[in-house]
Amino acid sequence: SGNLDAIAVAPVGFALAAGLGCAYAFSLLKKDLDTPGRPWMDGTTVGREYDAWTEEKILEYYWGEHIHLGYYTDADLAKGAGTLLGCKVKDFIEAKLDFVDEMRAWSGCAASPPKVLDVGCGIGGASRHLAATFGSGTQVTGITLSAKQAARAAQLALDQGIPNADFRVMDALAMDFPDDTFDFVWACESGEHMPDKGRYVEEMVRVLKPGGTLVIATWCQRTSPPDFSPKELVNLRFLYEEWAHPYFISFSDYAMLLKGTMRMTGVETDDWTRQTIASWRHSIWAGVWDPMPVFTRPRIWYKTLRDIVTLERMRRAFGVGLMQYGMIKGTKSLR
Repeated sequence: SGNLDAIAVAPVGFALAAGLGCAYAFSLLKKDLDTPGRPWMDGTTVGREYDAWTEEKILEYYWGEHIHLGYYTDADLAKGAGTLLGCKVKDFIEAKLDFVDEMRAWSGCAASPPKVLDVGCGIGGASRHLAATFGSGTQVTGITLSAKQAARAAQLALDQGIPNADFRVMDALAMDFPDDTFDFVWACESGEHMPDKGRYVEEMVRVLKPGGTLVIATWCQRTSPPDFSPKELVNLRFLYEEWAHPYFISFSDYAMLLKGTMRMTGVETDDWTRQTIASWRHSIWAGVWDPMPVFTRPRIWYKTLRDIVTLERMRRAFGVGLMQYGMIKGTKSLR
């Protein structure tokens, strides 16, 4: 009888131990996923991170040539664009092209500005699209801290037959260009990585010609006051330190920086959270529907999992108003 009791208890004990082991492993996993692991450290951090992402090619596979959010109209959203079941209602890559077109239209720039600067160009998706849109009379120059991004951007321009787009490795906080060089300065989702937002704005204004247009699209934290709650500060810290962001500011802060140069007129802002928020989960669902590029490369499984968690945390932060999608534009005064 005693032996029978022991045999009966053994599976229960094994199941209990296995359950406790799984719970412990899950708690360790959650703790690690909740701990940001890629903080901004110095001026080389962003270049290194984007070099790695460019080499892995996973980001390019899912996000295409445009490493920025997409644009969704109310009609797109009403049809379920960006959701799991509506993932194919609007193509994720198409949404990014739409964003470039909408940002260009919102900027109010000239129809064919002779010289354009793309600050933080990534692998040059927007640069090439602008070059093709503006035509051969326009030369678009993209700058990035990542040598691998610049090389990939140049190769894509060659492959696509776009000779009026060129790319350079350059620090946006200390550009090599002379004053008053460009007719149109474009900055799409690069301000997030800048450790000195004031210098970032000052340099873009410096190289902009009098009468030229500056347009910025960037992830922003909400305005303060009211002060951030302890929970909000924890969430912001994660968003700063997982994707190499020194810090965020509000889009009203950006407007003040533009005005503070004493060279910009007609400064305007807008909040495009509604038009862009679907991108966060759309990028996740795109991977759910097409997982093989990740499954066939075990070395990047865990990094991809961390990125999925961060995408969802970004979506929630924008959803509750902790983050906002800021649009800022202005014209450089003639004197």
